[in-house]
Amino acid sequence: MSSTPGKQETGGRRPQRVDARSNRQRILTVAEEVFGKGGQSASTEEVARLAGVGIATVFRHFPTKVALLEAVLVQRFDRLREQAETRLHATDPGPAFFDLFGHLVADAAGKIAIGEALLDAGGDHGGDAARASDGLRGAVGALLRRAQRAGAVRDDVELPEVYALLVATSQASARAHLHEEGRARMLTIVFDGLAPQKATVTLRSASPPDVPC
Repeated sequence: MSSTPGKQETGGRRPQRVDARSNRQRILTVAEEVFGKGGQSASTEEVARLAGVGIATVFRHFPTKVALLEAVLVQRFDRLREQAETRLHATDPGPAFFDLFGHLVADAAGKIAIGEALLDAGGDHGGDAARASDGLRGAVGALLRRAQRAGAVRDDVELPEVYALLVATSQASARAHLHEEGRARMLTIVFDGLAPQKATVTLRSASPPDVPC
């Protein structure tokens, strides 16, 4: 009984496509861990070794180190965005927002290391990585608005300053190598500042005090 050539070709190619997708994802997963821990000192050779593939396979999927690091950043941002979007369905918006804030701060060290490795390799945070980062920022903004409507976050703050606070807190935690307890104490102070206040103090630019000569 004769077989259809088209079906034979399709059946023969499908395992290769599956293997290629599997290899690509395994490379990305390993690269995220390797560069998240090693930063600028990590190498694509180490990624290939730990992923169980040849260096040629790595470069077949990601022609340059920059391309690999950009893909890793996109994967990380997309995963964080998905985690944020999942919290949009939480019944209690306040804890959902603060839980994500704390999670992003705890996750920051690896993300910063990957970003620095990308810059060191001659790349930047534009393109797909920038779009993925914007997606995360948008999800954080949606969580913030829900928390404010629920009365869990003060209503006199907006996303730009809250996101700047998130970035600064993340960087401070990563640079200071804070342990879990220290990070928790820092977040308590930050969260107290974001909580609804009975009375707020408006900061204004002040001229230097007159000092008698």
